Amino acid sequence: MSDRTLNSQAISEITAKEKELTGEKAPVAGGPTAQAQKHANEPITPEVISDITQGEKKVTGKDVPVSGGPAALAQSIASSKNPPIPEHTGRLDSHTISAITNAEKELTGLDHPVKGGPTAQAQSHANEPINRETLHDINVGEKLLTGGPRVKGGPTAVAQSERGKSQTQAQ
Repeated sequence: MSDRTLNSQAISEITAKEKELTGEKAPVAGGPTAQAQKHANEPITPEVISDITQGEKKVTGKDVPVSGGPAALAQSIASSKNPPIPEHTGRLDSHTISAITNAEKELTGLDHPVKGGPTAQAQSHANEPINRETLHDINVGEKLLTGGPRVKGGPTAVAQSERGKSQTQAQ
């Protein structure tokens, strides 16, 4: 089908869509985010889209996926040919969370984010503005990894940089 994978950026976007549907601050157990996380870093196949659809049906109570919802997003990612050009939004959007994930991977040497780390903290604020609260939470996640102060060029610095770029772009 496609060589697109269900990476942290895609899962963050699915989480944001789920939050739009539910109005909740966190993903729902068994919902589309939970289903997507089961397939983290796997290619987006029809089976993966089906699982995300089932999670979406659980949170909506409807028999069909919602137009523009998490399942539609997964389908769109799977069929897209070109990655979108990032716009500096000043929000914890998929581009920013992906950059935070990359900084975290450089810090840990692992090929995946750490539970409770900066990526997880950023995902919990998916599509929210980058502000004092979100930066604090990302920093808490970074300290979990470093055991001390934040690192120059680390995940918190990435988020701060994105915030600054959005303010410069807006002027």
